[in-house]
Amino acid sequence: MKALLLREIKSFFGSPVGYLVIAVFLLLNSLFLWVFDGDFNILNSGFADLTPFFTISPWILLFLIPAVTMRSFSDEKKQGTIELLFTKPLTTWEIVNGKFFGAFILIVLALLPTVIYIIVLNNLGNPPGNVDMGSTLGSYFGLLFLIASYTAIGIFTSALTDNQIVAFIVSLFLCFLFYFGFEGLSGFAGSFSNVVAYLGMDYHFKSMSRGVLDTRDIIYFTSIAFLFLSFTVYKLKTLKW
Repeated sequence: MKALLLREIKSFFGSPVGYLVIAVFLLLNSLFLWVFDGDFNILNSGFADLTPFFTISPWILLFLIPAVTMRSFSDEKKQGTIELLFTKPLTTWEIVNGKFFGAFILIVLALLPTVIYIIVLNNLGNPPGNVDMGSTLGSYFGLLFLIASYTAIGIFTSALTDNQIVAFIVSLFLCFLFYFGFEGLSGFAGSFSNVVAYLGMDYHFKSMSRGVLDTRDIIYFTSIAFLFLSFTVYKLKTLKW
């Protein structure tokens, strides 16, 4: 699996893809947080708080991660190299995990430079250093779990088709459904609104953003990631038959 993981990372950074993903993520966040006037502009809010960043990042990642994962297996199928991949001394789970962690690490690398935002806010605060670190760290952990879930969904959809655009659209739809769809549907669920909202990623991400790492939220995100990776493994096994 290690060789496959390294191959994935090299493929990202051996082409403009890896650099483009990191640049787009940082550029969009920076523009919304520091340049554009609006509800997300930290300088206009008057608070040394990273809440705007953790509000818009899931939406940016909603488009960015499917764009990264759409080629994972669909490109292998289109190029006819998927059969060659099956001949490697790797289990199906190792193949899926190699693809998954390759994409996951790329997105995490895009997230790392945003630590600069914390340093800037610490200096801008009055008094300096009054950033709520508990909430900030909880939100970062929530983003990591959200990234893992989005990536697992993207890996699964890429295994369904050899068309990267189709994989992107299906992944985008599923990520949107799990992040905001259940929250939106909860408004029509009456007495079951809390139950329906609980099924969505937004509910659990907001819970972690409060700075409290509830095991229920961790189990939820882990279960979503494991579920879609399991679907991917099953789909790949059907290709072998």
